Amino acid sequence: MGKMGKFSATDMKKLQKQLDKIKEADADAFVEECARELAARLLAKVIKRTPVGDYSKEVEVAAKRDSKHHKKGDTYKKRVNPDGKVGGTLRRGWISTTHAEAENSKGSPTHEEILEYANGLQISRLGGIYQIEIVNPVEYVSYVEYGHRQTPGRYVPALGKQLKQGWVQGRFMLTMSEQEIREIAPKVLENKIKKYLTECMK
Repeated sequence: MGKMGKFSATDMKKLQKQLDKIKEADADAFVEECARELAARLLAKVIKRTPVGDYSKEVEVAAKRDSKHHKKGDTYKKRVNPDGKVGGTLRRGWISTTHAEAENSKGSPTHEEILEYANGLQISRLGGIYQIEIVNPVEYVSYVEYGHRQTPGRYVPALGKQLKQGWVQGRFMLTMSEQEIREIAPKVLENKIKKYLTECMK
């Protein structure tokens, strides 16, 4: 059986004062901070996994002059992007409130943008459960997440080619990211709680 260390009434009073510092409001704020950190980590993972559309097309061009690979007049295939359309709408959708906002933003979300967005998320509380809802407003997100059917042989102008497969496999970017967060959450929260209690006991 383990031995208890020695302590006095003064030590008990000191401990009581330190525990009194942990007010319910402070504890709620701490739990919300933990929820937002986990949301930010989830967003970072799902954004990294989300595919970016490639709008370039393969076209046949004629060589204008002799080169190392082609003689003048020979034709060869080259990928071009005549419309200049850049993918990334689906990625930006993770930190956007509308499809239009995601479509009009440029580039992949930065770490700072992800943190800012996560810190602004609403947290709902039901009993002892804190919940944050993460929504991607881009209309086709579920098709990319879970997969979808398509008609083989149909020509898609945006892709510049005919569809070959009847089923496109889902990417499960949110599903896999959520599983990873569930695995690391206990350790992340344990470290945050230790740090929080150390600050309270000062």
